[in-house]
Amino acid sequence: MNKRLFVAGFIAFILFLILRYVYDLPIFVSFDKNMQALVGENSFIGSFHYLGELKVISLITLILLGWLGFKHPNNSRIIFVLFTIPVGFLLNQLMKNWVKRPRPEIENQLSSYSFPSGHAMLGLLYLLTIAFLLSERTTVEKKKWWIWIVAITLAFFIGLSRVAESRHFATDVMAGWCLGVAWFCLCVYWYIHKSSNQLKRD
Repeated sequence: MNKRLFVAGFIAFILFLILRYVYDLPIFVSFDKNMQALVGENSFIGSFHYLGELKVISLITLILLGWLGFKHPNNSRIIFVLFTIPVGFLLNQLMKNWVKRPRPEIENQLSSYSFPSGHAMLGLLYLLTIAFLLSERTTVEKKKWWIWIVAITLAFFIGLSRVAESRHFATDVMAGWCLGVAWFCLCVYWYIHKSSNQLKRD
């Protein structure tokens, strides 16, 4: 498990770095334009952006922390959530200010930087965090699969919604997913390591 997490996280981070340095190459500029033409102004896909709004994610994070603190007072789980989502947000902002890529040129565009997409990264992080914690609570493999499928599907559409609304380039969204997966794998690795050490002490 730990080896798979390391490999998955490493590959995702390498893909993020590749996207960071190639997004302005003609082939990727063309890819961004084609994706915009494919899903642009799709109101159904665009509606998923609400699930990735910072206010929604903040509220869900507070509820999750409250639930863990009240029902399952486990410091490791609480720290895990704090690292995956709030620290993940700070990491996203750090990367945005490092790359400083402008957003697509549309009327009334947002003023913040574009790469990587915050909706894509944070949407993926909070949904995978919930999926991970829920899958811990069930031994039924079929339920676990459905939990992960729903989380990944929602994360996919949250990211795609930013292309549909012209708030991001498709490469911004892909980078957000890649960095989100890399950070999530690192946090899960820490959590599993911490939990196994706790079991040994007990």
